[in-house]
Amino acid sequence: MRPREGRRTVRRTGKKREKGKTFEVRTDLALESREGAAGRGGAENGIEVREWKEKNGGISLTEVEVKNEKGAKAMGKPVGLYLTLETGRAGDQDDGVREDVAEELAAGLRRLACRALKRKEEAGFPGIHVLAVGLGNPYVTPDSLGPRVLGNLRISRKIAEDGDLPVVSGIVPGVMAQTGMETAEILKGIIRETKPDLILAVDALAARSIRRLGTTIQLTDTGIHPGSGVGNHRHGLTEETLGIPVLAIGVPTVVGAAAVAQDTVAAVAAVLEQGSRTRGVGAWLEGMGGEEQYHLIREVLGPELSQLYVTPPDIDETVKLLSFTISEGIHRAFYGI
Repeated sequence: MRPREGRRTVRRTGKKREKGKTFEVRTDLALESREGAAGRGGAENGIEVREWKEKNGGISLTEVEVKNEKGAKAMGKPVGLYLTLETGRAGDQDDGVREDVAEELAAGLRRLACRALKRKEEAGFPGIHVLAVGLGNPYVTPDSLGPRVLGNLRISRKIAEDGDLPVVSGIVPGVMAQTGMETAEILKGIIRETKPDLILAVDALAARSIRRLGTTIQLTDTGIHPGSGVGNHRHGLTEETLGIPVLAIGVPTVVGAAAVAQDTVAAVAAVLEQGSRTRGVGAWLEGMGGEEQYHLIREVLGPELSQLYVTPPDIDETVKLLSFTISEGIHRAFYGI
């Protein structure tokens, strides 16, 4: 449900929200931001969208391009290109599907890298130095995707010296609680010493919908803001802050508890409407806008529960499988293997 914009909302506490404020559920996915911006999109508003499916029907692809500041305001995302692969649950895929996902991922990465480096795709990447960055905490499973992908990568900086092959180096910078340093600070020092041409950051994301956990891969040339999906805002890793192009690969592994609870409101309302004593309550719930529902749920959950994030029970296997698929896609994109 999309909230009505520009209206004054009265919460159950009797407090009024500021007039003109709009409802936002935190998500790192441009695909979900685009859904939330339904009615505000379109080429005339600075957003272009393309959707298609592969022939085998197992992979859906969506391309969202935010073309200008008008589109960025509507989406709540920076200007740039966002490619999204929806693949289904990793544990349900056979080797053939994973191969297809890796190939689609490689094609998307090649396209974004050529766009960022202003190169023709058929020219390949000889001599290009790619710094791969595995963001996240390796000791927290839902946050360990980036470090696991780096653990599977073929690092070639010390052996690719003839200029005919791409150069890949890698770093797992950890999180600020472990190092006391912002990731951007660490990367600036590495960039100054090793002079890469391109950064490829891999990170776990937060989603709005639980069905997208572990089933969606997002690629973008806009960089990344580590920890933003769970409200832990850190300095962004972008071309503006680091001085070189930054590509990002992300997979949602958590969703907010309040968002999960909101997804059940429609089902609860339908059940209430079936009872003679609760029929009015069901109609009241159904009549609430998305903003009112979300803030009501946050109040019911309380400050402790409303800040919780939920992850699937099979997250260990999901992250393991996805880390291999993503690393294989990176190999195919830059090494051509």
